[in-house]
Amino acid sequence: MNDTLKKTPLFDTYKEFGGKVIDFGGWALPVQFSSIKEEHHAVRKNAGLFDVSHMGEVKVTGSGSLAYLQKMMTNDISKIKNGQAQYTAMCYENGGTVDDLLVYKKSEDDYLLVINASNIEKDVEWMQQHKIDNVTVENISDQVAQIALQGPKAESILQKLTQEDLSAITFFKFKDDVNINGSSVLVSRTGYTGEDGFELYCSPEDAEKLWKELLEAGKEDGLLPCGLGARDTLRFEAKLALYGQELTADISPIEAGIGFAVKPDKETAFIGQDVLKEQKANGAPRKLVGIEMIDKGIPRHGYKVFAGENEIGFVTTGTQSPTLGKNVGYILVEKEYASLGQEVLVEVRKKKLKAEVVKSPFYKR
Repeated sequence: MNDTLKKTPLFDTYKEFGGKVIDFGGWALPVQFSSIKEEHHAVRKNAGLFDVSHMGEVKVTGSGSLAYLQKMMTNDISKIKNGQAQYTAMCYENGGTVDDLLVYKKSEDDYLLVINASNIEKDVEWMQQHKIDNVTVENISDQVAQIALQGPKAESILQKLTQEDLSAITFFKFKDDVNINGSSVLVSRTGYTGEDGFELYCSPEDAEKLWKELLEAGKEDGLLPCGLGARDTLRFEAKLALYGQELTADISPIEAGIGFAVKPDKETAFIGQDVLKEQKANGAPRKLVGIEMIDKGIPRHGYKVFAGENEIGFVTTGTQSPTLGKNVGYILVEKEYASLGQEVLVEVRKKKLKAEVVKSPFYKR
């Protein structure tokens, strides 16, 4: 393993639980502990535990915070109440995506932003570049560890370790300074798997203790430690966008199907607003749709998609869905080819294989 890779506070525990470590965008992270399929099914049926400490955290504080975030974000930040989280995107002037992220509102002038690991430096630079008066933007990624507990049994497992009534923390709400077996944790009812569950933010010093306590508490409930492999197949089935695949500097939030997080008519002008407003009103030139392979083959990220001889787009993500047992994918194609039942060709190793546009997401809880 390359010694220059960044490591999370949980790195030393991977071996103990059989983690197979890979280089993930400069981070040494586990791709799996048992098997991707086993971990995937555990999350769908019981629960899974993920180390997501590589994610970035940015603190935005000061009396200008709301005005600033309204300018930077596509969603309407003024709608978030204290103790609420919101999914949003940051865009370039041309409507391409800087990143997709979560915004947590702690108070009127105190927000926590959770950004993608591969984008930390770029995002922080972008945010500093557009800073307005009375705002402080601080990258606190090194001060925060993050563990995700996901699956239908997540609440009952976590409840064993705290006096806090977790049923009161409903979807996209959070509570700060929750005492989890002696550790102070921000508990957020969010996730990236399509299941119920929590994302837990703690100090790096408490991460290992919390990880082991959760695995112990969830033992009889079938809780498994999970790696990046299952995280990807789970989010894929639920059609949760992955930056670098469904979203990029060249793909707008509207094209990627996260138009619900774009509010072009909010009172404050935001970066990329004109382009996104036009796309929302008249449809974007391209659309992200699900496909199921008719011919035998797996559509992989970057594979070209054709209609007859015309190249019409590409695969953003594809795999054999563990839940469905079918070869499926998402493709970003010219909107004329995006209707259900449309037959397309996916170029797999120089062969053009038939696929059909089908309803997605592939999984709904």
